[in-house]
Amino acid sequence: MAKINQDLSNKQIASVLTDVLIRFGIIAAVVVLCIEVFAPFMGIMLWALILAVALYPLHLKLAKKLKGKHGRAATVIVVVGLLIIGGPTILLGKSFSEHIHQVYSQFEQGTLTIPAPKESVADIPVIGEKAYSIWSAASEDLPELVKSVQPQLRDFSKKLFAITASTAGAIFSFLGSLIVAGIMMAYGVSGSQAMLEIFQRISNPQQGKRLHSLSVGTVRSVATGVIGVAFIQALLLGIGFVFAGIPGAGVLAAVVMVFGILQLPAAIITIPAIAYLWMGGDGSTTSNIVYSIYLVIAGLADNVLKPILLGRGVDAPMPVVLLGALGGMVVAGIIGLFVGSVLLAVGYQIFMDWVKNADQYSQVDQSTEEV
Repeated sequence: MAKINQDLSNKQIASVLTDVLIRFGIIAAVVVLCIEVFAPFMGIMLWALILAVALYPLHLKLAKKLKGKHGRAATVIVVVGLLIIGGPTILLGKSFSEHIHQVYSQFEQGTLTIPAPKESVADIPVIGEKAYSIWSAASEDLPELVKSVQPQLRDFSKKLFAITASTAGAIFSFLGSLIVAGIMMAYGVSGSQAMLEIFQRISNPQQGKRLHSLSVGTVRSVATGVIGVAFIQALLLGIGFVFAGIPGAGVLAAVVMVFGILQLPAAIITIPAIAYLWMGGDGSTTSNIVYSIYLVIAGLADNVLKPILLGRGVDAPMPVVLLGALGGMVVAGIIGLFVGSVLLAVGYQIFMDWVKNADQYSQVDQSTEEV
């Protein structure tokens, strides 16, 4: 009789285990398929979520002024964002393409000429003499110089085209994410409640609320730091462009701000500006050196400002948020700047809660032993 009961028990265990494995396999397959279907939109959706979280306080203030109309407030923010970011980008791209087309047409017709360099170019440290010789050769016989450096020009043009295509793709992706973020903000109340319920379901009601607040605060802190740094850097470079006499200083400053938000280096703008100072400007050697040093320092100001502004107002130490942002950016690019900071801040909070709970458990055990 005992043997029969044992056999029935083993069959029941095997049946339950098989049922669990089948269910687990089906759930795993569904999860994998969902990830594959959602993967092409992962970058845009993450950017949209980050923008929605960062801009939501502004959205609430605007919706309050518009008598609680969240859809209209989100539309206003998206339209203004598209004009601020897309406008200078389109103008710069149009101007750049027209200039390239003009230079190419002149080169094909043999009418392209390059003015002779100033003697002061040779006095530039390290690269002065080489730059002066190449510039002189170009001014004397440009077609011959192009033939001599044609392989290098071909490689350089391929790299330049790849960089331009990547930059344009990042900008259009960002603009698309801004539109999706507007939709998220329009349904922000229900979306925020849903995220809170997810956090609470993963942990518990109290801990879930804390992790939800920490994640939102970290994203807003990093976004504020990024936008604030981009604005300060654009202001510094804009002042330098104006005093240095570089044409289109306002447009260039706006483009620097857009590039800063997209985490693209300001050197994309500062290097051509410095080249213009030496090649087309009418300033003295001393003034060119001073302005060049200023533009280089202002272009690198984000490396100093980011550690100062990141992590403010977050219930986690600033080094934790900073390390998460920098490490995430190294691993996953621009989007990792936000995801990495959130993950490390949440992980730090969970770890410290575990440490504090361990202290509480040890105190309880000690009091029990004393009793």
